[in-house]
Amino acid sequence: MEKEYSIVADHISMHFNMASEKLESFKEYFIKLVKHQLFFKDFIAVDDVSFAIEKGEVFGIVGTNGSGKSTTLKMISGILKPTTGSISINGNLAPLIELGAGFDGELTARENIYLNGAVLGYSKPYIDKHFDQIVDFAELRDFLDMPIKNYSSGMVARIAFAIATVITPDILIVDEILSVGDFLFQEKCEKRINQLMDDGTTVVIVSHSLDQIRRLCDRVMWIDKGKLKMIGPTQEVCDAYFHNAGQA
Repeated sequence: MEKEYSIVADHISMHFNMASEKLESFKEYFIKLVKHQLFFKDFIAVDDVSFAIEKGEVFGIVGTNGSGKSTTLKMISGILKPTTGSISINGNLAPLIELGAGFDGELTARENIYLNGAVLGYSKPYIDKHFDQIVDFAELRDFLDMPIKNYSSGMVARIAFAIATVITPDILIVDEILSVGDFLFQEKCEKRINQLMDDGTTVVIVSHSLDQIRRLCDRVMWIDKGKLKMIGPTQEVCDAYFHNAGQA
């Protein structure tokens, strides 16, 4: 039987232009720009990485800070376009990447549920129908009419996760969001991810918790300084990464 893939990344790279010297003001920047004295150096965040994720697979990405994990997720989610290479996506995608993205701090949690839902493509009638389900999962009913700028990062994570998973997306992208908040809610999120897996959702997770990666993932990719270091069965890759990085 031919394998069906949710995500295929073909030799993707992501380059950023970084100023080669520190400029103290916009005036200094403008003068150097006019005189053609403004120079940049090329920073390669992700360097020629290829992988394919099967439908229904839970795929983990590990690596030290600055290794390119989050950049890879942003390319998968369409937030960034690869400088070179291509990514093909098969299905609707719910990204949980940056806490607070799609939220307005001045609005209440109630208003932000509708705002963030719209960003994810949900209609108002759909949110109306599932509003109580979202609120009950987030366990924040008593704080619905509080501006979200007064929420802790853990409370924002609860709302974001509840909205993103109120439907069963084809693909769920999770970047460190499960490391925010109390352990009971983390367990609740993991249980929800397991339900999504049972329903055939493809899940891509970035986490610094190797225990979490080991519990949830079928396969793992290890990237180091933007380069693909290893890809394979969860235990094998996690053991190699742990031995190399000396991390728990």
